[in-house]
Amino acid sequence: MTLPAISVNGLTKPLVEQLIADATRLRLGVSKSACGATIVDAGIAAKGGIEAGRLIAEICLGGLGTVTIERASADLASLYAVTVRTTDPVIACLGSQYAGWSLAEDDFFALGSGPGRALWAGEQLFKDLAYHDHANTATLVVETGVVPPDTLLARIAENCHIAPSALTVILTPTTSLAGSVQVVARSLEVAMHKAHALHFPLSAVIDGIGSAPLPPPSADFITAMGRTNDAILYGGSVQLFVTGADKPAMAFADALPSTASKDHGRPFAEIFMQYGGDFYQIDSNLFSPGMVQVTAVESGRSFRRGHLVPENLAKSFALNLD
Repeated sequence: MTLPAISVNGLTKPLVEQLIADATRLRLGVSKSACGATIVDAGIAAKGGIEAGRLIAEICLGGLGTVTIERASADLASLYAVTVRTTDPVIACLGSQYAGWSLAEDDFFALGSGPGRALWAGEQLFKDLAYHDHANTATLVVETGVVPPDTLLARIAENCHIAPSALTVILTPTTSLAGSVQVVARSLEVAMHKAHALHFPLSAVIDGIGSAPLPPPSADFITAMGRTNDAILYGGSVQLFVTGADKPAMAFADALPSTASKDHGRPFAEIFMQYGGDFYQIDSNLFSPGMVQVTAVESGRSFRRGHLVPENLAKSFALNLD
């Protein structure tokens, strides 16, 4: 079997080793499960923090991206934003960062993201990408407030064709600072996922950059989830650089932003509750950055569509200016 040109698990291995080595400084908890998997707690019993979330986001990108914390526009309800750049938007965002692995065992359920997905490659998405990683270690990032059952960890390792001792699972509750950072670092990923849903040729996307304001955490899960989604839907900006003619690039830009959705307009927590807490009832077109710019590199023309909604962010983030 021909090995992939890029191994996202191979690229992230030194990043994961460094994260664990710096666990005390980053306020992370590191432990071993009964089956031998390494558990990194970034916000359950451990405090974690912004820097931990930034590093976890880079791990989630399969070692193909850079995540920075930068000053945000003053009208976006947060003084700082999470900016993402990657040398390979398709593999970094869809082949690694996208939360596409449903992890269920007894009453536990969460979605797995990160490079370990590419070892399992059980999602239809990997067939579409024609990508399947091969490595002797695996890392998953799981957005959860509880430690997964040991039987599930052992099954994950089996699905990745590695020993449980070669598996690292990083836990990032949505209610934590680290969890907020690693979710908001998905502004570029949600744009790439929507590109795939729109059947835009992914091979035409040669580069990308995204940014979204960093929301305050909340101890309430619905509030925390609403804030991280609002950061991207109403405060996220993404620029994609594509090959090909201007006309398909312009049509792509027209359909890409969250403003193209019938559900656009209200804070996400309100939309979520309107549909009875069922994500799958929400218009899938909503899940995209609020503003996009598609640059056709051959002509040099850019097409900007959508807009940001600062007032939704101020409401969602509970910003007090008095």
